[in-house]
Amino acid sequence: MKNFFKMLSYICSIISMMIFYVIGYESVSAQSSFTVSGDKSQISLPYPLCVSTDVDSFISASTKNDCTKVGSGELKLFNSIPIKKVDIKISNEKTVIPCGTPFGVKLYTRGVVVINMEDIVVNGKYLNPAKDAGLQVGDIILSADGTETDTNEQLSEIVSKSKGKSIKLKVRRDNVIFTTKLLPALCGTAQYKIGVWVRDSSAGIGTMTFYDNDIGCFAGLGHGICDSEAGTILPLLSGDIVTAEINGLTKSTTGSAGSLRGYFADDNAIGTILTNSERGVFGKAEKAPIDNLEIPIAWKQNVHTGEAKVLSTIDGSEPKYYNIWIENVSRNDNQETKNMVIHVTDEELLDTAGGIVQGMSGSPIIQDGKLIGAVTHVFVNDPTRGYAIFAENMYESVNEIAQNSIENIA
Repeated sequence: MKNFFKMLSYICSIISMMIFYVIGYESVSAQSSFTVSGDKSQISLPYPLCVSTDVDSFISASTKNDCTKVGSGELKLFNSIPIKKVDIKISNEKTVIPCGTPFGVKLYTRGVVVINMEDIVVNGKYLNPAKDAGLQVGDIILSADGTETDTNEQLSEIVSKSKGKSIKLKVRRDNVIFTTKLLPALCGTAQYKIGVWVRDSSAGIGTMTFYDNDIGCFAGLGHGICDSEAGTILPLLSGDIVTAEINGLTKSTTGSAGSLRGYFADDNAIGTILTNSERGVFGKAEKAPIDNLEIPIAWKQNVHTGEAKVLSTIDGSEPKYYNIWIENVSRNDNQETKNMVIHVTDEELLDTAGGIVQGMSGSPIIQDGKLIGAVTHVFVNDPTRGYAIFAENMYESVNEIAQNSIENIA
């Protein structure tokens, strides 16, 4: 009997430690905000987690395309052990048109992006005025001597006219804006330089994720358009989208990500880019690029591991459905993208493309008849797998555009 109680005490200690571990882990990693459709007193989550709502905390709120209530609740273990307080929004169900169609992107930057540094030879000595002024690759030069520098030519002209006098630069690095001064160096007989290569635009082809008929907005890519050298998201000045077609691909292999090959089918803009962010590119367009039926957007907590389909175009302009498997779901609020790990199981897609290829970013993922997310990245060492973003995260950016439109009208 003594051994029995000793063993029971040991088991209880282990269970207690496991419970405390789960509480600690979920308090950090579990999402802290939930969206639900309809008046629900409890939110279903993978067992043993659940969320109970504080009905008395809800107040009315409104946006252009839905009416909501906002309130609070509590994330619990086994419906009894509290983990943390959470925010809850009760919203109308959102329906969008899943696309999976290729589109061309023309983007012009606000400011010029420093993509490389190059020393200048002056009287046999190597100089770099930009480095001396503290500039780094990835910095965005917003203005020079008070004049906005949205093109390479604008910056070059200011440097040329400086005659070697100090130039005051306004620079953005990450989310910090600062000023610095540099002295252009005379290279040769009459040309002044500052020792940087800069970029003011970008163009390419990606995949449109969905179109919202109610507010005339599109979402695509599932990740921001970045400078290939600097690796930073390009700050948006203006941008357009155009129709595009896929005319070939390079197959992915272990250690080498393949890519779609395509071209702009028409130079006429079919939409305007209003946001380029970590979640993707978003903007306004008059109509959807494809005549698909609308489907609901799944809220984060409804996404689960298991079977799903990806809608993508790897030839021409017509998308097809391919089978995939959701291997992992991460609901951490601090993670804007890379919310899911997906695995391509479709034999046709594996035979043709080797799995995921560059250019498929933005391809919508459907599970249980709902849009749950979009492809964002391919694993180079295993191109049959990759990351995906939640559709709810992308829709938040679309809704921000709708909100801004309301404020501008007001």
